[in-house]
Amino acid sequence: MSDVRVPILMYHAVATDPNEATRALSVTPGAFAEQMAVLADRGLTPVTTARLAACWRTGRPLPDRPVLITFDDGYEGVHRHALPALAKHGFPATLFVSTGWLRGPYDTGGGLDTMLDWDQVRELAAGGVEIGGHSHSHPQLDQVSDATLRFELIHCKEIVSDQLGTVPASFAYPYGYSSRRVRQAVRETGYAQALAVGNGLARRAQGPYALRRVTVRRSTGIEEFERVVEGRAIARTFAGDRALTKGYAVVRRVRQARRLVSRSVG
Repeated sequence: MSDVRVPILMYHAVATDPNEATRALSVTPGAFAEQMAVLADRGLTPVTTARLAACWRTGRPLPDRPVLITFDDGYEGVHRHALPALAKHGFPATLFVSTGWLRGPYDTGGGLDTMLDWDQVRELAAGGVEIGGHSHSHPQLDQVSDATLRFELIHCKEIVSDQLGTVPASFAYPYGYSSRRVRQAVRETGYAQALAVGNGLARRAQGPYALRRVTVRRSTGIEEFERVVEGRAIARTFAGDRALTKGYAVVRRVRQARRLVSRSVG
């Protein structure tokens, strides 16, 4: 059980005609429905993030061929288009919301496209979708101060708890970026597990606060999707993503070092 590798699918917008800001990381409603049919036809068993992490934490068995379906940010199409496709197959999923992007009393205006409102989030929760945290304003958490980091994590958790009546147990790092400091803060805030990106299969050995996901985007064809959920050719499929991630990680470490130096000088 400890060696099982689990594909955690990372979606964003599900939309026929998304705007330019979200297009690359969106999927069409038809593509999403087809992908869910692939999971059903191949006998994969979707579980929530909380269930996967709890099984790995306690040693309880997972179902055969587990897979996770996750959505980041909180785009309106998750309710309009994804929920009916999930319901058709009886699939659970996890939605990670940036609370300051959702329409309603906490909206900061930062949402990149049409976002969910809280009534829709509640309907998703009632339909078997776990609601997790994704910060309040969606910053790069490893680049912000300790005070801002705490605010982003705690405010998000408090808003979700207030709106849904349940405390979110799972978290996803905005942009997939984290650090030891960020992971510790997420744990101290009370989240039991957290997802990164990494474009690799999730394994228990990664630890509950650094579980990897694979990106599903508008350019993901059905054959590539089938390979990913079967765990085949992952390194080749995401080779370009990994090269970009490593290169940008160096840039971001330099930026962070400069910020620390400027603070100490100031």
